[in-house]
Amino acid sequence: MTFPVTCVWLVVAVNAIEELNRLTSMFPGENPLIREAVHIPSSTTPEPYKRMLVHDSHMTVTMEQYHGSPVNVTVVDQKDIDDIYCREIILTRADNGKPVQFGIVRFNFEFVTPQVKEEILSGEIPLGRVLINHNVLRHIDLGAIIKVKVGPELARLLEMEDGAETYGRLATIFCNGSPAVDLLEISAPLTPA
Repeated sequence: MTFPVTCVWLVVAVNAIEELNRLTSMFPGENPLIREAVHIPSSTTPEPYKRMLVHDSHMTVTMEQYHGSPVNVTVVDQKDIDDIYCREIILTRADNGKPVQFGIVRFNFEFVTPQVKEEILSGEIPLGRVLINHNVLRHIDLGAIIKVKVGPELARLLEMEDGAETYGRLATIFCNGSPAVDLLEISAPLTPA
């Protein structure tokens, strides 16, 4: 007797603050990146941050749509940790150079082609755009929304006041059905419409 094959996604509860600490600890600095962080329910995320963060799309596309400009990526730092590529980035508007997002990426290249890996390592194109351009079958799983009070390093990178508040998200990108990328994405301050 044979039984139909059923795919079941295993949902694992992740402590958002522990995951935030794991990602930020990959790039320790002299000045704190974040002074304080609180995990908040997606439903209570204020606008326009809710529109920017509470979705299962690439932040590259969302940022470009919201700001009305393509975005460029600047790699702040990068390293390989146990055969996993990690990088800290800033996305900036192509039209005026203003920062729109800070991010930390932890990428297992096992699940993408050598061409995708090479393009990501070049640091010239935002991650989301690379995956879209190469038509990598992907699914984005929103893990958590966080409210952050920025430290001096993040304030410098996002051109905002030390101690000011903004919002971000933790997410996982599944490439070709496998969890390949863990993300921290923090928005620069947004003005309500």
